[in-house]
Amino acid sequence: MSPAIAVTGLGVVAPGGVGVKEAWERLLSGVPTAAHDPELEGMPVDFSCRIDDDAIAARLGRGLRWRTDRFIQFAVIAAREAVDDAGLYPEEWDGDRVGVVIGVGGSAMAHPGEYTKLAEGRFGAMTPSLVARSQPGMAAGEVSIDLGARGPLLTTSTNCTSGASGIAMAKLLLDSGACDIVVVGGAESARNTWGSAAFWRMGALSTRGDDPAAASRPFDADRDGFVLSEGAGVLVLEREEHARARRARVYARLAGQALSADAHHCVAPEPGGAGAVRAMRAAIADAGLTPADIDHVNAHGTSTTLNDIAEHLALRSVFGTPPPVTANKGVFGHAIAGGSAMEAAFSVLSLHQQVIPPTANLRRQDPEIDLDVVAGQPRRAALRSVISNSVGFGGHNTALVFTAP
Repeated sequence: MSPAIAVTGLGVVAPGGVGVKEAWERLLSGVPTAAHDPELEGMPVDFSCRIDDDAIAARLGRGLRWRTDRFIQFAVIAAREAVDDAGLYPEEWDGDRVGVVIGVGGSAMAHPGEYTKLAEGRFGAMTPSLVARSQPGMAAGEVSIDLGARGPLLTTSTNCTSGASGIAMAKLLLDSGACDIVVVGGAESARNTWGSAAFWRMGALSTRGDDPAAASRPFDADRDGFVLSEGAGVLVLEREEHARARRARVYARLAGQALSADAHHCVAPEPGGAGAVRAMRAAIADAGLTPADIDHVNAHGTSTTLNDIAEHLALRSVFGTPPPVTANKGVFGHAIAGGSAMEAAFSVLSLHQQVIPPTANLRRQDPEIDLDVVAGQPRRAALRSVISNSVGFGGHNTALVFTAP
């Protein structure tokens, strides 16, 4: 039998909430964070869910801000908060037994100004920190350096599921005995000119520019695409025997995980959600549970026509009548790798506080989506187990099952 895996610390950097407490309160409020973005002025889609620059600068030294990109900064801040929340002191732990896994999607492509210099032959004008800024693996690297964590060091890059698949890999590291502790999550800053233009051109973004706050509307009949966002979520996972030995507070257990592939299309989900079905069923089985044991679903819920329908069909296939569902992207938009990790953290908080956050902007539920979607106000519920779902371009599917401690 696999060892029990405890969640002992959480860290979140989100639009409208830098820190777990602020982000969770914003999510429970149901107030969206999407707004016009000065950096996107003149773009076909000029709004996003953006994190306040001053809030980030206040938490980092000048050197780290100079040499790192935003997604790396988010990862470091969230990791520091998660480790502190877990009551861990890096100067006292055995760093050889501490792993770091950070998922990153497309943030490394966020330097169009540097590409312009290259195209113009102005090689000397390129920033010497470009390599350190742009490689996806540098988020995990900087977290490892910052914390003195010398165990396994990994980066997962599975597009929109990158953070969640990192958490799945962390469980395997702990199951194997390679680590006692893993600092794990995802980080992304997708709301830049490159990301906005590319996702708009493929038709994935909402174009509701007259009312950005209402643009991200998972499962709503009038949804027209997602809103680009940024942020990070980090969890501290420990072998439960390790956590108990140091008398740590345990938020929840990571009881099950699974990954699967659609093998269908580069960007469109398999229409019936078959890949997501396989991931959910395997994660529930890995947790030693049945679908009837799951009390709540934190959905991927992108606010795109194809994804929301496919996810609905997948949930109906697995559960018959699914338990209450929420989608965090109505408030925070789609932060790609950061989003799936933030959603895992929020799933843990739902278990810990026995409350389901509302899905923002659900004004008229799509009649084709027969789900109990929580909207309007948070819903109190007796929660023993929660499944957090993520799907991504390329056909990636990841499901994580958390249970009460």
